[in-house]
Amino acid sequence: MTHLEISGELTIFTAAELRQQLLEALGAGLDVEVDLSRVGEIDSAGLQLMLAAKQEAAGRKRALHFTGHSAAVCDALELCKLFGQLGDPVLVHSPS
Repeated sequence: MTHLEISGELTIFTAAELRQQLLEALGAGLDVEVDLSRVGEIDSAGLQLMLAAKQEAAGRKRALHFTGHSAAVCDALELCKLFGQLGDPVLVHSPS
Protein backbone atom coordinates (compact mmCIF):
# COMPACT_ATOMS: atom_id res chain seq x y z
CA MET A 1 0.00 0.00 0.00
CA THR A 2 1.18 3.49 -0.85
CA HIS A 3 0.64 6.24 1.73
CA LEU A 4 0.20 9.90 0.79
CA GLU A 5 -0.28 12.85 3.11
CA ILE A 6 -1.91 16.04 1.96
CA SER A 7 -0.95 19.07 3.99
CA GLY A 8 -2.27 22.62 3.72
CA GLU A 9 -4.60 23.38 0.84
CA LEU A 10 -6.69 20.98 -1.21
CA THR A 11 -7.97 23.67 -3.54
CA ILE A 12 -8.02 24.79 -7.15
CA PHE A 13 -4.47 26.06 -6.62
CA THR A 14 -3.09 22.62 -5.69
CA ALA A 15 -5.49 20.21 -7.42
CA ALA A 16 -3.42 19.65 -10.58
CA GLU A 17 -0.27 18.79 -8.64
CA LEU A 18 -2.15 16.55 -6.21
CA ARG A 19 -3.95 14.85 -9.09
CA GLN A 20 -0.59 13.94 -10.60
CA GLN A 21 0.63 12.52 -7.27
CA LEU A 22 -2.52 10.42 -6.94
CA LEU A 23 -2.25 9.13 -10.51
CA GLU A 24 1.41 8.20 -9.98
CA ALA A 25 0.55 6.36 -6.77
CA LEU A 26 -2.28 4.47 -8.49
CA GLY A 27 -0.03 3.78 -11.46
CA ALA A 28 2.37 1.90 -9.19
CA GLY A 29 -0.24 -0.86 -9.05
CA LEU A 30 -0.76 -0.67 -5.31
CA ASP A 31 -3.69 0.38 -3.16
CA VAL A 32 -3.43 3.95 -1.90
CA GLU A 33 -4.19 5.55 1.47
CA VAL A 34 -4.43 9.34 1.61
CA ASP A 35 -4.13 11.06 5.00
CA LEU A 36 -6.23 14.24 5.10
CA SER A 37 -5.56 15.14 8.74
CA ARG A 38 -3.38 18.13 7.84
CA VAL A 39 -5.70 19.69 5.25
CA GLY A 40 -6.51 23.19 6.46
CA GLU A 41 -8.54 24.35 3.47
CA ILE A 42 -10.58 22.55 0.82
CA ASP A 43 -12.82 23.84 -1.94
CA SER A 44 -15.02 22.31 -4.63
CA ALA A 45 -11.97 21.50 -6.77
CA GLY A 46 -10.55 19.49 -3.86
CA LEU A 47 -13.81 17.61 -3.43
CA GLN A 48 -13.97 16.98 -7.17
CA LEU A 49 -10.41 15.62 -7.06
CA MET A 50 -11.35 13.24 -4.24
CA LEU A 51 -14.37 11.92 -6.18
CA ALA A 52 -12.42 11.60 -9.44
CA ALA A 53 -9.56 9.80 -7.68
CA LYS A 54 -12.02 7.26 -6.26
CA GLN A 55 -13.41 6.64 -9.76
CA GLU A 56 -9.91 6.32 -11.22
CA ALA A 57 -8.92 3.82 -8.54
CA ALA A 58 -12.05 1.76 -9.13
CA GLY A 59 -11.36 1.75 -12.87
CA ARG A 60 -7.89 0.39 -12.16
CA LYS A 61 -9.29 -2.15 -9.69
CA ARG A 62 -7.32 -0.55 -6.86
CA ALA A 63 -8.49 0.58 -3.45
CA LEU A 64 -8.15 4.25 -2.53
CA HIS A 65 -8.89 5.22 1.06
CA PHE A 66 -9.10 8.72 2.50
CA THR A 67 -8.26 8.77 6.22
CA GLY A 68 -7.82 11.27 9.04
CA HIS A 69 -10.38 13.71 7.69
CA SER A 70 -9.58 17.18 9.10
CA ALA A 71 -12.29 19.51 10.35
CA ALA A 72 -12.06 21.47 7.07
CA VAL A 73 -12.60 18.30 5.03
CA CYS A 74 -15.51 17.19 7.23
CA ASP A 75 -17.14 20.62 6.95
CA ALA A 76 -16.87 20.57 3.14
CA LEU A 77 -18.19 17.01 2.90
CA GLU A 78 -21.13 17.92 5.13
CA LEU A 79 -21.87 21.16 3.28
CA CYS A 80 -22.00 19.32 -0.04
CA LYS A 81 -23.80 16.31 1.41
CA LEU A 82 -20.98 13.99 0.37
CA PHE A 83 -20.55 12.07 3.61
CA GLY A 84 -20.78 8.44 2.62
CA GLN A 85 -20.22 9.08 -1.09
CA LEU A 86 -16.52 8.22 -0.86
CA GLY A 87 -17.02 4.96 1.00
CA ASP A 88 -14.52 5.74 3.74
CA PRO A 89 -15.33 5.88 7.45
CA VAL A 90 -15.12 9.39 8.87
CA LEU A 91 -14.49 10.08 12.54
CA VAL A 92 -16.34 13.28 13.36
CA HIS A 93 -14.86 15.26 16.23
CA SER A 94 -17.13 17.37 18.41
CA PRO A 95 -15.96 20.92 19.16
CA SER A 96 -14.13 21.29 22.47
